Amino acid sequence: MDYIYFLGNASLTLRVIEFLRQKSDFVFCSMTVIHQIEGWIIKIRMNTPLTPQKHGDFRAFMEEIGVTYQPDVRLQMVFWSLEKGQSPIDVMRRYQVAIVSHGTPDASDIEAFRHQFAKGLGYCPETLA
Repeated sequence: MDYIYFLGNASLTLRVIEFLRQKSDFVFCSMTVIHQIEGWIIKIRMNTPLTPQKHGDFRAFMEEIGVTYQPDVRLQMVFWSLEKGQSPIDVMRRYQVAIVSHGTPDASDIEAFRHQFAKGLGYCPETLA
């Protein structure tokens, strides 16, 4: 089962990663994190369907910090390409997107991206807060 959400800033994205790490009963396969100028898109793929209770709990948590996101055709192709095993670098070049993380969620990927992006700009945009 896939969950796709739009989050407003990096702190919320890090909160999702922490939530998934704390919930050992959530068996997820992968998480893709994409940064866009206006915010972050995350796709979480679960290995097995969640029970109705866990599904409801997870959706409630996610809807507190973000909104359900319906990707356009370009982002659908990005997700599909990654699922088929294409390299994130190749996918970023082809579709002109910033894939910050793909696979096992890693907070250090988000932190490194945030640091490098802000350093290059000389200031920290709201979406990187």
